[in-house]
Amino acid sequence: MKVALHIALVSAVLASSGCAPPTSPEVWSSPATVSARVWVTTPDRTELLTERPSVTFGAKPSDQPTIVVDSRRTYQPIDGFGASLTDSAAAALQKLAPNVRDDTMRRLFDPITGIGVSFLRQPIGSSDFTAASEHYTYDDMPAGQTDFPLHNFDISHDRLAPLPLLREAKRLNPELKIMGTPWSPPAWMKTTGSLVGGRLKDDTSVYDAYARYLVEFVRAYAASDVPIDFLSVQNEPQNRAPDAYPGTDMPVAQQVRVIEALGPKLRRASPGTRILAYDHNWATHPDDIATTPPGSPPETDYPYEVLRSPAAKWIDGTAFHCYYGDPSAQSALHTEFPDKGIWFTECSGSSSLGEPPEKVFRDTLAWHSRNVILGATRNWARSAVNWNIALDHTGGPHNGGCATCTGLITVRSDGTVTPGAEYYTIGHMAKFVRPGARRIASTSFGTTGWNGQIMDVAFRNPDGSTAVIVHNENDDPRSFAVTSGDQTFEYSLPGGALATFLWPPSKALENKLEYIPLTAATATGMPAHAPAATAIDDDASTRWTTEQPQQPGQYIDIDLGRPQIFRRLTLDSGGDLGDYARHCDVYVSDNGADWHPLAGGAGAGQLTVIDVRLAQARYLRIATTASAGNWWSLAEIALYR
Repeated sequence: MKVALHIALVSAVLASSGCAPPTSPEVWSSPATVSARVWVTTPDRTELLTERPSVTFGAKPSDQPTIVVDSRRTYQPIDGFGASLTDSAAAALQKLAPNVRDDTMRRLFDPITGIGVSFLRQPIGSSDFTAASEHYTYDDMPAGQTDFPLHNFDISHDRLAPLPLLREAKRLNPELKIMGTPWSPPAWMKTTGSLVGGRLKDDTSVYDAYARYLVEFVRAYAASDVPIDFLSVQNEPQNRAPDAYPGTDMPVAQQVRVIEALGPKLRRASPGTRILAYDHNWATHPDDIATTPPGSPPETDYPYEVLRSPAAKWIDGTAFHCYYGDPSAQSALHTEFPDKGIWFTECSGSSSLGEPPEKVFRDTLAWHSRNVILGATRNWARSAVNWNIALDHTGGPHNGGCATCTGLITVRSDGTVTPGAEYYTIGHMAKFVRPGARRIASTSFGTTGWNGQIMDVAFRNPDGSTAVIVHNENDDPRSFAVTSGDQTFEYSLPGGALATFLWPPSKALENKLEYIPLTAATATGMPAHAPAATAIDDDASTRWTTEQPQQPGQYIDIDLGRPQIFRRLTLDSGGDLGDYARHCDVYVSDNGADWHPLAGGAGAGQLTVIDVRLAQARYLRIATTASAGNWWSLAEIALYR
């Protein structure tokens, strides 16, 4: 049905702050009172997942940078958050006194009394983090011998540890998901005859044997009451020169061959186990490119090639690590393969020799907050998984590999346990965002690379509760607001702090209007210092700005691509306080030449929410009509119907 364009006499109502004042007392009334619980961790460790007094939503608008939570806009489902209960982690935990170990397991896995770790990525055989003196797989043979029938397949090494701990973890958290990842096939399957380096032999019988080896692992773990939910076929397949620990150079063609052999076998043996491809960094590390064998391509688009291959029909998605590149690589892959999931499966904190514990905690909290729990999940990850869940006070035991890695917890020489920064970053997610949750839209001003702003991510849990995790990237305290529906609260976080806000289901906090994607829209601005497209890219960490003091005649024009019917327009000036228009007018047009006034008035804060009678327009113009010393910035313009 065609809706007439309202011009001139259209009344604009400010729901938050901005171009027009409230027109009646009803705008300020609250239909219900809802409170959000708050937990905070600070870099100086004065607060460690400490619950603060709750904060109450209200209808009074805020002039602060505002996180707008929109539960009607949904993204990826969540499988869980956690780490790896490696052989080294199991050894460290097994050394504890039974009562201390039991308490530690509860603190790790119990969703009520602990942080509720809900995802574990388990090495299939040996990794660098093993307590064994010799590296191993589940089917090792003397040099020169083979075992294609897998008669010698045996997981006895894992029966003492980690399997008992995995069963206890499943008991404490029945929602726990488990992923298996091999660091190397058995040496007799490889070109070098060694677990360290080399490739699979390019032989159909070897691909078949390796596929059956992985299926046997899944079966053996399931028979031990530890079902495997996810399986990748090689850890870091482009790490061609592992430092004295198991690793395999597995080019795309070989990964495709393995998955094609594995897919039908796994579906018959364990139809609930999903195959994940790649399991390596956001971008190919320069060292991996440098070690590419002569005559071979570096395959810097590895996950794309695998998902374009015939093996893709067996693949549920792709796994990523944090050691090179940035999380935006996940979104780029999602754009090309939207039907394939993305999981983030490894990142370790680290410390330099002699580095003060205070600095290790502060730096790890900041980097992991930005890149792992917020950056990965804002870029489509269904999990956020660190490396070792526990290590001893030396950062081990380990056999080759990383000598500076840290765990979620550290087992001290005196038998006590100390949680590290990773315990709290994962805890701020795992304890409050349950498996089956979905990420929902939320305004975020911060970046993974650091820009000193507020960064966040939001989720809707299966029980209808909402969790919003917020990180203050700045060293100084920062204030902000959170809006859900038309209700708002304000909060202030200390510099570098991480917080989780959790509130129950409430009709008062539901979004009543539908967001209109502006993916087909284009924009131009005057003055043209910054790309105007950044104001309509659904990313509040970017902005269009005048780069000069406000004055009449500055404007931004938007071509919506086609006529759009809308009843709300929001103008978000982002995280830089004061960059809102002191007075602005909004115009509409059918042809981009003849403009008609829609709304106008004085601004009062960072987020301007303009409600209008139902309107239709192809073009919008927002123009300043007053002078001010501040620049005028628009981090995001949004329309709702």
